[in-house]
Amino acid sequence: MELDTRAIEAILPHRAPFLMIDHVDLVDGERIVARKTVGADEIFLQGHFPGHPVMPGVLIVEAMAQAGAVLAVCQTSFDPARQVMYFMAIEKAKFRKPVLPGDTLKLEVVPLRRGTTAWKMRAEAKVGDVVVAEAEFLFGIRPRTDAASAPDAK
Repeated sequence: MELDTRAIEAILPHRAPFLMIDHVDLVDGERIVARKTVGADEIFLQGHFPGHPVMPGVLIVEAMAQAGAVLAVCQTSFDPARQVMYFMAIEKAKFRKPVLPGDTLKLEVVPLRRGTTAWKMRAEAKVGDVVVAEAEFLFGIRPRTDAASAPDAK
């Protein structure tokens, strides 16, 4: 199954400039391969680093987590109108090479542990065939609460 940006936005609450994946391929239901093309005009490149722009490692991890969230949604009865996924932990993160403007980041994610309220996944980020980052992460599935319905919302 392939998903474009519109289909991804129907699953994830993220929007530009924080949506970190452009395209998703669900491979045999067990893993996901997502892509993020790093454009020269990305807002985060303006300050990271002037004269030598590189994609921040934390955003590479966020892209891996977003791809993992899409995989979990495709494998569960997750309802984005009633539920949201929160990043809970990251382990074994390694950054091997910088990601530069013009690069296409390929994110490969596999589940290590599936649950009704928590998932653990392993991800690799590649540019071409070169691994640029890897990590394991945990996220939780919680009921959605909109800011307007929060008791302290003004």
